[in-house]
Amino acid sequence: MTLNVALLQMDIEYGNPWGNYEKVKTNIEQAAKSGVDVVVLPELWTTGYDLSRLDDIADIEGGESLNFFAELAKANQVHVVGGSVANQSREQAAEVKNTMLVVNASGEKVKEYSKAHLFRLMDEEKYLVEGNDNGWFTLAGIPSAGLICYDIRFPEWVRMHALGEMKVLYVVAEWPKPRIDHWRALLISRAIENQCFVIACNRVGADPNNTFGGHSIVVGPWGEVLAEAGEDETILYKEIDVDQVDNVRKTIPIFSDRRSDLYR
Repeated sequence: MTLNVALLQMDIEYGNPWGNYEKVKTNIEQAAKSGVDVVVLPELWTTGYDLSRLDDIADIEGGESLNFFAELAKANQVHVVGGSVANQSREQAAEVKNTMLVVNASGEKVKEYSKAHLFRLMDEEKYLVEGNDNGWFTLAGIPSAGLICYDIRFPEWVRMHALGEMKVLYVVAEWPKPRIDHWRALLISRAIENQCFVIACNRVGADPNNTFGGHSIVVGPWGEVLAEAGEDETILYKEIDVDQVDNVRKTIPIFSDRRSDLYR
């Protein structure tokens, strides 16, 4: 089966959820007019890395963002891999997670995944709580998973999802420009070693402390780059043939050849 995806490579307004909601609404409506099946957003798209102000600007239980996605997904008949948002606990205000919300074209939530690996270089551990659940979900009938930025530096975490028959890996990020070569290399490697499609949406622009590198990318199960953006705001479109995953896995049966007696 084929899947048409749109990656919203955007510049995030620092600490301004309301401005970012308006931008995303416009972009989702534009992407939907092109007949896409899935729209993908970047990490922390509502707030950016304005972590010290999360008490004021985080989304309580992710409720506002979830309602926002549900309305847009249903109205435009698209599935949404909603990047991630700063998700604040209602009972414990100090508990904020970096949470991906996935909504189907009927406006129903199909997954909530909170970033498992916090990135100390950007002080995430000072303001955020790590998640303890997996990123598996099914979207458009396809076994999929969603991970967030730093997660891709942990191949064992990605492999665990692939062992669950994941065929499409969605990655959302605010990956800094100085390490953009790592971004590309890691995503291509994760696609090759797990024989899956990787659909990765990064942000562009800058905040007071960082410049972000863009290069949102779609990688095929052979590791071939199928589509890639540059460093400007854009919507990156690509149609993929998900059946290629089964063909690649039959050609080189790495999952059958694993030595589970030696390693997990």
